[in-house]
Amino acid sequence: MIRKYIEKANFEETGFSYTLSLISGKHKMVILYCLMEFEVVRFNELRRYLKNVSDKTLSRNLKELETDRLIIRTEYPQIPPKVEYSLSDRGKSLMEVLDKLCIWGENNRE
Repeated sequence: MIRKYIEKANFEETGFSYTLSLISGKHKMVILYCLMEFEVVRFNELRRYLKNVSDKTLSRNLKELETDRLIIRTEYPQIPPKVEYSLSDRGKSLMEVLDKLCIWGENNRE
């Protein structure tokens, strides 16, 4: 019975697949953790924290996280421009799940 269900299931339509699509990539989870830890972070601070990430890659990841409503981008109209990033309520709700993934990884790492 389970086998028939699995054979007919469409993985791409599951909540699991959706969640993975939000956090997939090398830097997104690290960005989310940084925002959880420091609450409000500017672009250059994130770049320093991530070390070897290019500006283009960091910018793309931030735009995707903003589009997915996991982070909030606040732009201040001043010169030089000031932009800050923080977790949205939706992003904060995801952090409990990510914490459990990290705990599992720490407990099962060889």
